[in-house]
This record gives sequence, structure tokens and C-alpha cells, in this order.
Amino acid sequence: MQAQNQTTTTEFDSHFVHNVYFWLKNPENKQDRADFEASLKKFLKSSKYAKTHFIGTPAETPREVVDNSWTYSLVLTFPSKEIQAKYQDEDVHHVFIDESEHLWERVQVYDSVGLE
Repeated sequence: MQAQNQTTTTEFDSHFVHNVYFWLKNPENKQDRADFEASLKKFLKSSKYAKTHFIGTPAETPREVVDNSWTYSLVLTFPSKEIQAKYQDEDVHHVFIDESEHLWERVQVYDSVGLE
């Protein structure tokens, strides 16, 4: 499986997957969206640990089991739980939160590890 970002394609690492969903306070506000996207992309470009990543928006698939209520998703993969923990304490991660938390009303995280 391949994960693709804006400039490169990297092999998907299934050891540890970090899924983050963001609900912006004003999802229709173009400036808020631009500010959030710029901060998120700057953070990911500077992160020592977040190498494989995907930023998305709802696909608006009309199925009862699909939640399309969020504004942005972020999927990151890591080679281990320990590396993901280092990412959580990374300075650039904290800068992203400080820069952007005023824009969101909710964040939901789903972490998973691959089956052996």
C-alpha cells in the first residue's frame, strides 16, 4: 500500500497509525481553512518523526455508516509506538497546536497498531 503526500510517495508503515480528525469552529471560513492548512503543512514539513502522512477532507460518501461531520483528517504512520511518543513531544508539534487550536472546536484521535 502506498501513501502519497504533496511531493513524494512513501511506503505505508503499518506498525503504528495515528488518525486525527479536526472539526473547525468555522469550517466555511476560507481564511481559517487557509491558516489551518498552512500551519499543518509547515508542521509536517518540519517534523523529524512524521514521515508518512496524508491530509484529507470528507469524501462526502452518502452512506449511513460514514461520518462526514469533520473538517480535516490527518493520517500519520510511524515505525513504532515509541517513535510516535517522540512525535507527541516534538517542539514543532506543540507549535502547531499553539498556532491552530483556536481554530478547532474538537479533535478526535484514533491510534492503531498493525496485525502481525
